[in-house]
Amino acid sequence: MKFSPRARWAVPAGVLAAVGAVMAGALISTAQASPALPARTPAQLLAAVAGRTGPLPALTGTVVESASLGLPNLPGNDNPSSIAALLAGSHTIRVWYANPRHFRLAVPGMASENDLIVNGSTAWYWQSTTSSVTRFSLPAREHQAGHEPAPAMALTPQQAARQALAAVGPSTRVTVQNNVTVAGEAAYQLVLAPRSANSLIGQVRIAIDASHNVPLRVQIFARGAQSPAFQVGYTSISFVRPAASNFDFSPPPGAKVKTEALMPGQPSGMNAAVPQKAAAGPRVMGKDWLTVAVLPPSALSEMSSGSGSATGVAGSAARSAAGSSPGGGSSGGISGSALFGVLMRSGTNVHGAWGSGRLLQTNLLSILITNNGRVFVGAVTPSVLYADAARAS
Repeated sequence: MKFSPRARWAVPAGVLAAVGAVMAGALISTAQASPALPARTPAQLLAAVAGRTGPLPALTGTVVESASLGLPNLPGNDNPSSIAALLAGSHTIRVWYANPRHFRLAVPGMASENDLIVNGSTAWYWQSTTSSVTRFSLPAREHQAGHEPAPAMALTPQQAARQALAAVGPSTRVTVQNNVTVAGEAAYQLVLAPRSANSLIGQVRIAIDASHNVPLRVQIFARGAQSPAFQVGYTSISFVRPAASNFDFSPPPGAKVKTEALMPGQPSGMNAAVPQKAAAGPRVMGKDWLTVAVLPPSALSEMSSGSGSATGVAGSAARSAAGSSPGGGSSGGISGSALFGVLMRSGTNVHGAWGSGRLLQTNLLSILITNNGRVFVGAVTPSVLYADAARAS
C-alpha cells in the first residue's frame, strides 16, 4: 500500500526520520523459530518487492508503529495526527484494503479515533476529539498500476519498504538473513546495510511475506545497536477482501462537516486552505543513505505560525487516492513553535567554517539549525551536515 509522506517520504532511507515528521516503528513480538522456505537470493527478493507493478492483494490487518529515537519529550504526543506522535511512543493502525479506491484506516487514541475512509469517488476523514468530518470529492481516473492509496495519517510496512528500497544501489550491501514469522505469516528477511560510515543507520530489515511478496515489517537499526530504534509491522493480517460495509460512512449527528473537491494535478499533501508557499518541499542534498533535507529560513517562520492541520494530513491521503503526486506533511494542529523550541533547547552550540548554530543528535538522527535560519536534517553524522551547510551557504 503506497503512502504519501507526512514529510517527503520519497527522500531515501537516509532521512526517513527527517523534515517535519519521523517515520514511526513498532516493537512487535515475533516467533523465534525460522520457518522452512525455498531459498531466494537478495536479487529475487528485491525484484519481488520493488518490481511489483500491480495493486496489492486485498487484506485486513493491524499495524503497530513505535519509535525510540532518543529525542526529547515533545508536545502533542497524545495526538495521533501530530508530528510528535511519530517521533516517539507507539500507536496502532487498523487497515481494511480492497483496492486503491476502497480502503479504510483507523488510528485509535486515548478515548479517541481518527478514521480515513476512501470509497470510490468519495473520501472521509473523521476526528472524534473535535467531532469534525472532512469530505473529499475525488476526480475520476483510470487506475494506475503500482499506485496504491497513500494515507499520510499513518504508515504501513509496504510504504516503509518502498522508501527503504529507494536507497538500494552501489552504496548498499544487500543480504538475506534467517527466515522469520510475522503476524503468523512465514517471511523472508531482506537486510540493507549502508556502506558509508557516515550513515547513522546500521541496517534496515524488511520481512517479506513468502506467499504474496508483501512487506510485513520494516525495522531500522542504528549503527551498532542490537535492537531497532524504529519498526513498523503487522501484528495480525489476513489476505481476504474486507466487507464493503467497512467503507460506508455517515457523519455522526452534530459533527462539523466541510467539503473539499480535489482536482487532478492539484498540489498534494496540504490542505487546500494552506498557502502554497507552505506546501513547498525541502531541498535535498546528497543521495542514498547520506541524503540530507534542508529547510529554508522561511520554514522556521511557518513552523512558528503553527500552520497545518490534521485535515491536511488526510487531504494528502485523499489526493493520492485521486492520483495526485505525494507532497508535504502537516503538523497535526500542534504548534510548530513549541516543537521547534524544544528541539532548540535540547541542542548544543556548534560552529565551523560553515558558521554557527545548534546541533541535536540522537542514535538515528542529526538536526543542525544554523544561526541564519537554515535547518539540516538527516540520518547522518554531524560532519555530513556541516559539509552540506558549507556548500549551501
